[in-house]
Amino acid sequence: MRYSTLNQINRTNVKGLREAWTFHTGGLKEKVNSAIQCVPVVIEGVMYVTSPDTQVIALDAATGGELWRFNPKRGDKWRYLYNRGVAYWSDGKANGARRILFGIPDGRLYSLDARTGKPDSAFGKEGVVEMRAGIERNLTDLTYGTTSAPAVFEDLVILGLSVGEGHVSAPGDVRAFDVRTGKAVWSFRTVPQPGEFGHETWAKDSWRERGGANAWGGLSIDVRRGLVFAGLGSAAFDFYGGDRHGDNLFANSVVALDARTGKRIWHHQLVRHDVWDYDLPAPPTLVTVTHNGKRREAVAQVTKTGHVFLFDRATGQPLFEIREKPAPQSDVPGEQTAAMQVYPVKPPAFVRHGFSEKDVTDISPAARDFVLDKMKTMRFGPIFTPPSLRGTIQMPGLHGGATWSGASFDPTTGLLYINANDMPWQVYLTEATPDKTYKFGARGISWFKDKDGYPASKPPWGTLNAIDLNRGEIKWQVPLGEYPELVARGLPPTGTENFGGSIVTAGGLLFIGSTRDEKFRAFDKATGKMLWEHKLEAGAYAAPSTYSVNGRQYVVIAAGGGGKLATKTSDAYVAFALPQSQSKR
Repeated sequence: MRYSTLNQINRTNVKGLREAWTFHTGGLKEKVNSAIQCVPVVIEGVMYVTSPDTQVIALDAATGGELWRFNPKRGDKWRYLYNRGVAYWSDGKANGARRILFGIPDGRLYSLDARTGKPDSAFGKEGVVEMRAGIERNLTDLTYGTTSAPAVFEDLVILGLSVGEGHVSAPGDVRAFDVRTGKAVWSFRTVPQPGEFGHETWAKDSWRERGGANAWGGLSIDVRRGLVFAGLGSAAFDFYGGDRHGDNLFANSVVALDARTGKRIWHHQLVRHDVWDYDLPAPPTLVTVTHNGKRREAVAQVTKTGHVFLFDRATGQPLFEIREKPAPQSDVPGEQTAAMQVYPVKPPAFVRHGFSEKDVTDISPAARDFVLDKMKTMRFGPIFTPPSLRGTIQMPGLHGGATWSGASFDPTTGLLYINANDMPWQVYLTEATPDKTYKFGARGISWFKDKDGYPASKPPWGTLNAIDLNRGEIKWQVPLGEYPELVARGLPPTGTENFGGSIVTAGGLLFIGSTRDEKFRAFDKATGKMLWEHKLEAGAYAAPSTYSVNGRQYVVIAAGGGGKLATKTSDAYVAFALPQSQSKR
């Protein structure tokens, strides 16, 4: 849930926060748009992080001094995917086994001794499992690896995979391995085969060789119930489904699985027959709320469409009603989009839905005229307006709404915090050449911008949101980030596109980076008022961690830049703390 009970750093003293240490990992690659999206893991004073090239490094959490590092080295099937961290496992014995588990872009899964960084010789083959082995499909030229940290339950390491999104792509099954031996234990097929639940949602043989529907954003675990929760992505190809008629389970579904067996317990599909790349971008957040006067343990699933769906953890029962509404239909030959899509009655969407002339930017007359002129030849309308050959303006866009960073949750107040993108995209389809096995592909998918490169919609373009899950209401919403040059022109903060998450603390604070302007900020969690900010050497496109060592609280963030925003890159982890004199109070 990304909540900390630490409160040494609080509303009254956060302005005194200073850099405590900075560590540069190395591993930046020339001419590669790298990024660090890792959320640091801190165990018993040791911090575990990854570098831009997926080396794993152990640091002294108090000083940033390097303790050990492990370099998996690039294989011949390496695909340049981002890494969002590692998982920690212990056998629970005082001097027993401690392991660091992580996957890399070419499909290898590693287990390292947490004390030394050396591979665990009992795990797979000398500490590594080739996850491509045993897949019933030729993955030679396909992306198949991991971006997010694994989940750990008892003696299992459980992973969602990152696969390609093109017409030919790898399966997105959720998989579990024995943490001691590396032996495959179970696999949940996200595209059902004949005889399996949901197979009827794939017309004819469209399930065959189908990829996507993967939990690339990671997983969450209810340890007490033995449940693993996944938010699944869209089926491939992202923008044309004429070769996969039907609702396409379990794509775009939140799924609860038995963590020991992989058996499906319940599911809800939140986007039917996705042709917008509206993946569920993050795992459900485990929350406890007061609903109709009773305490309920639930999961909150955030979406790229700007919704929060709230479900009972054990049964999958929606806590707030879900209704169907008619959806716009495709005009592309062969496509059959879903007639109805689903919406929660509460909470309201935290981003705008659909695009029309009233939504066009107003930051200058020239910017507005440019966008209006471009719209004359394009298709636009309500949310779920499908891609088209003449170009469709899509809002929310491919990057949300919510992003892979998901949400943080304060169990003391019932508030869920989400950073969101709120800007349009443009999607153009094109007829495929006769030598292709598919009919339509994409020829232009990008942000929809004005003549100067700013989003084509009215601000705000990026927001930070607090949602009261007890009441199903948005408590506050503020712009997140700014363009200094627009502020200099007299415009109020517009927000920027943002990637990375937040952490909320008992000190009354919410910490977040994420923005294009490369700043790390602290907000009052009750009001959304910004209380502190710090300019980093590169953008912080990751979620922060907070921890305490020797009585001193630290907040650490990866400042790697690059990524989808393509800003300048770095390889830094920066830790902040109060001055020693204040930390002892």
